[in-house]
Amino acid sequence: MCIRSRCVLLALTLALTYGLWGYAQLHPAAAPPPAEPPAAEKPGPGTVRSNPKDGLKYVWIPAGTFVMGCSPGDSKCVDVEKPAHRVTITRGFWLGQTVVTLGAYKRFASATGRALPAGLFFVTGVTDEKMPIVNMSWYDGQAYCSWAGGRLPSEAEWEYAARGGSTEATYGPLNDVAWEIANSGGKPHEVGQKRANGFGLYDMLGSVLEWVNDWYDENYYRTGPSQDPTGPASGESRVLRGGSWMNHPVNIRASFRLPFNPDKRVFSFGFRCNLDALAP
Repeated sequence: MCIRSRCVLLALTLALTYGLWGYAQLHPAAAPPPAEPPAAEKPGPGTVRSNPKDGLKYVWIPAGTFVMGCSPGDSKCVDVEKPAHRVTITRGFWLGQTVVTLGAYKRFASATGRALPAGLFFVTGVTDEKMPIVNMSWYDGQAYCSWAGGRLPSEAEWEYAARGGSTEATYGPLNDVAWEIANSGGKPHEVGQKRANGFGLYDMLGSVLEWVNDWYDENYYRTGPSQDPTGPASGESRVLRGGSWMNHPVNIRASFRLPFNPDKRVFSFGFRCNLDALAP
């Protein structure tokens, strides 16, 4: 038989212990966010993998920090590209080595019953499956990337990848890296014909304007986060990047951004995907 005071203390201790245990079972702690894979498990920068779903190649873009917006000494830069600001991409990602091609989009259309865009063969003049798919709306790009196992890249991911480690407005002489109005002959060309950037990506400048995931806000660079920005929560326009075969050099720069109605299709609009399905 225990002394009364000790019995009371023992009973309170047991009640508290089992009470806390029961609460923990009913209210488990929230699972922590997935950790960045150990360095030994990460692909090396520039690693290329094929996606069996769409048949395209994707390049591993490592995490890193860059200056987003106006490039140093870029006299063509405009207010919506300002202020230049440091942005950190905290997780590496797989990005299409090229924009989505006609051949890949045909696979998507066949699998989903989706029609090819109207006027496609008129604008390209050929049925070459290595041509970039054009006349795309933002919704077309979103649907394709979801089917392929990913999404459209954020604006920050796109610019970080487009620069490929360069701080210049273009990652090489324009004629070497981009199809634009002066060298395109007024039409798009097969993907991957120009020089790749520092990450091994082709046609990040010129070729076709590329849809990214973000809503557009001309002041977002002043208010957005410095780590993994994903754009405003809402808006009326989505963002296109990179310039195209129809554009003058003023629009073919790493920081150039164009707002556009996401429903609209234009003969110079295309996209590439951030492929979550290949993430390590």
